[in-house]
Amino acid sequence: MVPRYSRPAMAAIWQPENRYRIWWDIEVFAAEAMGETGMIPAEDAQKISAAREGWAIEPIDVEAIDKIESVTKHDVIAFLTWAGEKLGPERRWLHQGMTSSDVLDTALAVQLTQATDLLLADLDELLQVLRRRAEEHKLTPTIGRSHGIHAEPVTFGLKLAQAYAEFDRNRMRLRAARAEVATCAISGAVGTFANIDPRIEEHVAKRLGLLPEATSTQVIPRDRHAMFFATLGVIASSVERLAVEIRHLQRTEVLEAEEYFAPGQKGSSAMPHKRNPVLTENLTGLARVVRGAVTPALENVALWHERDISHSSVERFIGPDATITLDFALSRLTQVVDKLLVYPERMQKNIDRMGGLVHSQRILLALTQAGLSREESYAIVQRNAMKVWESDGSLSLLELLKGDPEVTARLSPEKLEESFDLGYHLKHVDTIFERVFGRS
Repeated sequence: MVPRYSRPAMAAIWQPENRYRIWWDIEVFAAEAMGETGMIPAEDAQKISAAREGWAIEPIDVEAIDKIESVTKHDVIAFLTWAGEKLGPERRWLHQGMTSSDVLDTALAVQLTQATDLLLADLDELLQVLRRRAEEHKLTPTIGRSHGIHAEPVTFGLKLAQAYAEFDRNRMRLRAARAEVATCAISGAVGTFANIDPRIEEHVAKRLGLLPEATSTQVIPRDRHAMFFATLGVIASSVERLAVEIRHLQRTEVLEAEEYFAPGQKGSSAMPHKRNPVLTENLTGLARVVRGAVTPALENVALWHERDISHSSVERFIGPDATITLDFALSRLTQVVDKLLVYPERMQKNIDRMGGLVHSQRILLALTQAGLSREESYAIVQRNAMKVWESDGSLSLLELLKGDPEVTARLSPEKLEESFDLGYHLKHVDTIFERVFGRS
């Protein structure tokens, strides 16, 4: 965890204190169910439960637990030893019939669901801002590009609506990923419930807001976690896609939009004129970090036999790092979009820059509708378009077409001028917005 890229609420989920509180809850909830089923004395189960209600383990002494672990070389045993000191003789019933993975895997499920709930809230905030800015620029014309080259006009609102739709899909994916990892396993040494009743697992799962794992092998199957981290990777890629778009739009030669530049902000230690897209460049880098968790999560799926612990060290890294980084990235992207400076005049200037080339397809279609073959029409339009291209937009495609006998033999001046109408390209914007946002 890098403090520079950590937000307090998400970072707190991965602090030892939170982990130990979840471990304690698992042990206490299991003891409650054991008392109800007669596995341990009901009176002792009540004492263990009362210790939780009385905050017996607070404050959690991480250093003391670490000191015990330095001897036991086992984190769960170290915690149980420390926590047991807060109880009387009933401490002997802690962890009855359970194995370490029952605690570790179930606790990880809780942490991942806690983290996911914050990420879902992050996405909600981002979606709200994207929708507001998309509606603000619903009819702001800008040039659409393919291969980085001017193609045909779109609107800036459509660019943001596309991003909204993408992040809305990501929200659905993340909800599904949350369900994937929200499972509880309290099934004993190799997952057979030989020394613990399945009802214990059901009780713990219910208390923690999880579902019982259908079949655990001692560990919760890691295909669930692989799917979770893969989903985070997809969301990170969506973050980068929008960040890269903003970075391109901020280039000096384009300058259709740019990150907000605060009073007193400096862009370069050497060049006072610089206003660099540092936030979106940062988002590109953070997206790489999140995606870096995907391959290790996939490799964690293949464990030896019923279990090994090769996955454990990996998850101690990728659990905190991926969720904390994505939480920060989503928040930063929301701020970027919220304060994004948009320049409609520059967008119009860029549309007009290449002498009307962006309307070439309309002429192509008009000529084919007037009776020429597609091949003939394409050759005529391209011949004139290349003159405009090579003049760097100083020539006008419309004027060249008006002076081309092969064109004027088929199309009137009025028809040609009509084919250069910018509004033609925007006539279905409402339809697209309705598909994305629904009826307003």
